[in-house]
Amino acid sequence: MGQTYPLNQEISLSVIKTACSNCNLRELCLPFGLSLEELERLDDLISTRRRIKRGDHLYRAGEPFDAIYAIRSGFFKTDVLLEDGRDQVTGFQMAGELLGLDGISTEHHTCNAIALEDSEICAIPFSRLESLSREIHNLQHHFHKVMSREIVRDHGVMMLLGTMRAEERLAAFLLNLSQRFTARGFSHAEFYLRMTREEIGSYLGLKLETVSRAFSKFQEEGYIAVQQKHIRILNVNGLKGLMNHRA
Repeated sequence: MGQTYPLNQEISLSVIKTACSNCNLRELCLPFGLSLEELERLDDLISTRRRIKRGDHLYRAGEPFDAIYAIRSGFFKTDVLLEDGRDQVTGFQMAGELLGLDGISTEHHTCNAIALEDSEICAIPFSRLESLSREIHNLQHHFHKVMSREIVRDHGVMMLLGTMRAEERLAAFLLNLSQRFTARGFSHAEFYLRMTREEIGSYLGLKLETVSRAFSKFQEEGYIAVQQKHIRILNVNGLKGLMNHRA
């Protein structure tokens, strides 16, 4: 992913100037479709590049919103605290995706963002991004596409929770991760789960025991091979068949 820097260290102007243009995730992030000149103007917006250690918060619910964050490397989860004291996982985010969009409407973050592994983010001040988006049509267009992608993903989760059985939910979750890893140049069939079974259950609206049973059944039926958090998808069509109520 390029050079790394000490936690919270301000990056020199010369490094910022090449932040987006040298990033191999730029087609998944905001710079997609920009000219070299427009890329340089976007580079100027990146105020810091920070490392977030595993288990640390990037931001917490209730904190003032002032920036969005592009994930340069690593993996995050977002969650909210329910009235009964439980944490409800609302999403998992990986390299090339944005965090912080939850704060746009109220100007305060509505959820927590926590690193599931040592990660690196680029902080982009939102007020300056808005100003630049009004000048660069392609940037505004792509930012709208990013926000639309988040809305579609939220609707997908609602479908998971509202209409699918437990095994269908887990199949959809694994297939979604496979597609997202593929878009980043990784294997579609072999990946490491950064989240726990309990966190998966919280996200999918399932009890831990139900998630564990579904994983075991998938392995018994030859859909996947599981070794702790390491997953190999052995039968993609089988998982897709579950989604279509044919398995």
